[in-house]
Amino acid sequence: MMPPADGHASLAGYRTLGQFRSAEIVIKRSRFIGWGSPVETEEEALAVLNRIRTEHPQATHHCYAYRVGLGTETIRFSDDGEPGGTAGRPILEVLQREDLRNALIVVTRYFGGTLLGAAGLVRAYTQAAKLAVDACGVVRQMPHARIKVVLDYEWVGKVQHWLQQEGAILENTEYGAQAAFQFLVPQSRAEHVRETLQEMTNGRAKPEALGELYWPVPEETGTAE
Repeated sequence: MMPPADGHASLAGYRTLGQFRSAEIVIKRSRFIGWGSPVETEEEALAVLNRIRTEHPQATHHCYAYRVGLGTETIRFSDDGEPGGTAGRPILEVLQREDLRNALIVVTRYFGGTLLGAAGLVRAYTQAAKLAVDACGVVRQMPHARIKVVLDYEWVGKVQHWLQQEGAILENTEYGAQAAFQFLVPQSRAEHVRETLQEMTNGRAKPEALGELYWPVPEETGTAE
């Protein structure tokens, strides 16, 4: 689950990394490990960075870049001791070219004894960052509405079938005196879903909006910003 979409209605969707993963490449005996992770805050980005540093204390460099925030964006990058502009900036440019938000890329280097030169370093860090993106995969986060509906049992089968057809994401089901479904639907279809549920139950069901959040969907079904 991603942060609430409230306050960012103008952002119809955004691309980010799908999961925390790594990939590596060896160039002239230097080992470059590219790490990628979705992150929601700067604190989370720094926590992931510190975890990588702790797990690889003998590495020569831990260069990184991240973009966090969907309203006011925070962008940071670091060469971590490499010549200026040869590591952090190329990593950031990969994030920007892929239009990835709420994302962190770290490239860990174990120096192999051969200098690569400025151009060689830029190529190496760019390649490692791209490998990290490929390893993590990319998803599109889209605004979704969380809805809860309580209804009599006579409507359960019909409503379940219809929600399945609508592609609703069922989060929770409760069975008591009545049945209760809590589910997610794209924000753009929320009003249609609420109205249809009332119509199909002859006004007996009263869908309740519980808020908004971003939820990953296959990118080909997402809408452009």
